[in-house]
Amino acid sequence: MPILYAGTIVLSAFLLFQVQPIIGKMVLPWFGGSAAAWTICMLFFQFTLLLGYLYSHLTSRYLPPRRQAWLHAGLLLAAALTLPIMPSDSWKPSTGSDPAFLLLGLLAATIGLPYFVLSTTGPLVQHWFAQERPGSVPYRLFALSNFASLLGLLSYPLLFEPRFTVKEMSIFWSAGFGLFALFCAALALSGRGRSAMPHTLREDGIAGKPTLRDSLLWCGLAAVPTVVLMAATSHLTANIAPVPMLWVLPLVIYLLTFILCFESARWYRRWLFLPLMALLTPLLIACTTFPSLMPRGIVWPTLLFSTSIFTFCMACHGELARLKPQPAQLTGYYLVIATGGAIGGIFTGLLAPRMFNDDYELTLSCIAAVCIVGAACHHRPAEPMKRGARVKAAVFFTTLVGVLWGANAIWPAIPTIKARNFYGTVKIKDTEPGPSQVRQLTHGTIVHGRQFLEAQKRRWPTSYYGNNSGAGIAIAASRNGAAQHVGVIGLGAGTMAAYCRPGDVYRFYEINPLVLDFAESYFSFLRDCPARKDIALGDARLVLDAEAPQQFDVLAVDAFSGDSVPVHLLTTEAFNIYFRHLKRDGVLAIHISNRYLDMAPVVRRAAETFHRTAFLSQNKSDPVRGTTAATWVLIGQRDKLLQYAGLHELPPAPDVRPWTDDYSSLLEIMK
Repeated sequence: MPILYAGTIVLSAFLLFQVQPIIGKMVLPWFGGSAAAWTICMLFFQFTLLLGYLYSHLTSRYLPPRRQAWLHAGLLLAAALTLPIMPSDSWKPSTGSDPAFLLLGLLAATIGLPYFVLSTTGPLVQHWFAQERPGSVPYRLFALSNFASLLGLLSYPLLFEPRFTVKEMSIFWSAGFGLFALFCAALALSGRGRSAMPHTLREDGIAGKPTLRDSLLWCGLAAVPTVVLMAATSHLTANIAPVPMLWVLPLVIYLLTFILCFESARWYRRWLFLPLMALLTPLLIACTTFPSLMPRGIVWPTLLFSTSIFTFCMACHGELARLKPQPAQLTGYYLVIATGGAIGGIFTGLLAPRMFNDDYELTLSCIAAVCIVGAACHHRPAEPMKRGARVKAAVFFTTLVGVLWGANAIWPAIPTIKARNFYGTVKIKDTEPGPSQVRQLTHGTIVHGRQFLEAQKRRWPTSYYGNNSGAGIAIAASRNGAAQHVGVIGLGAGTMAAYCRPGDVYRFYEINPLVLDFAESYFSFLRDCPARKDIALGDARLVLDAEAPQQFDVLAVDAFSGDSVPVHLLTTEAFNIYFRHLKRDGVLAIHISNRYLDMAPVVRRAAETFHRTAFLSQNKSDPVRGTTAATWVLIGQRDKLLQYAGLHELPPAPDVRPWTDDYSSLLEIMK
């Protein structure tokens, strides 16, 4: 029986966390490849976990073992009948709408019941174990569960994603769930005759009943690290790429802190983690406010955010483990923890984008973590740090930093217009007045367009779209005296409209309504354009797929969210759509500038698939013209493009596997 208990918990935890990146990768292309889509997925996982823990708590308290066993066996059968996990095309979002609740509905319909059943396993099986073995400590099973969750997460980017398609992984996962269902049903039905609650557990439950303050601390110590996890993950994925590898790493660290804290008290030391949190908070504020402070490359930002997640979660989970109750209160304890996680998920996924006009939740959660850990230290002091000056100093210092940060956010030194929605934060800043005054649009921490405010300069193509950039070369190479038909995926400030001529037709595809509002209200590129302009709201790939062939002379793909790569716009299936809308002699221009990833080999392999030639364009910045260094890949006829200086053909990339909707991996293209 102990082997069956352990095997059931290990398999359920493994499946519970491995399905998260699998389903995330399935649905991400439908929701713009946005980092917010993963945040909503995490909210769904947290809320469903809460429902699973609530079920475990209520059935353990109010159902006799026989009824509980048959009910759970029935749920396992019903969940198995919903397999395999594969979302229906009917859930694809409509254009211009906030898809948060639609995504939640999709997840509920696709994996809701299997995920719910898996989420009940940890507390329920531990409760059964405590009933059968009075006096035993089931919290080691919690650590075992988290260790299996860790394996489930790590196996995805290291073993499954590089080797298998999403459909194959779905089949493997569904088979694993079937095996779990057999194990769990056997365990449930074998315990039909166990007593409702051993006498010793009943006495322990009465003696160790938690106070309201205990419950509030449990909830807060679970909610705050959830916000830290989700906010830090969102920042990472928004500025690198919303892909499973970067979803998995923060979750692995988060689970590792649970494992360490619940395995043994020796891993968590108050004297170390509380001061470390106080020091990391201002560092995070500085690096998120001024991203240029961060060294180039993927290593340093990943290291900073990983260290921060580990530190803040270790402190909160360490205090949570110190406050754990008697085994008789186990299901209630886990229910409160799950409630805290759900509260943190709802705050980050649904409330923060509607309450705030900027990304404030990471800083707020770091400050809250120091304060709630300080409160836990005073609630139950322990050696070697009692109610000492270090706790008060850390809380005071962090609160002071938070006050200064809040003052700067409310009254910034440079006036800023900003707003936020599901797709991220959009800001407008003007430089100092003068002949070279520039208005700049940023999305996240990345510039997405700028315009000179002086009348004679305001139609200059700036930022990544200068005359000597890949975008400028693509426009020039396709001009033959006739009117041009140009498609642009990603509106930004509307800078590509600077190339408009009378008689031209420009069609822009933009997923974020907020970007369109800012481009029309604060920039004049669209207003000054003498060509006919069409703007299609919605994910460009979904919109293009539904349209008749547009016969573009140029199709420019520049649909970055922050600095992240919209993976679904770089797959073979996406390129098939692009070439369907291009004229035979048209030019496809892909903007691939990125501080962390080298996407040229991916585009080269996609061009090879369609027997096309890809050329690399790299231009330097020119402050006088307002242009920025940029890297583009142009795919078109050789004789058209080779006449332009600075272009050279991309070499073959045999080591990079072509990306498809079923397969993509960032490990191959990291700088």
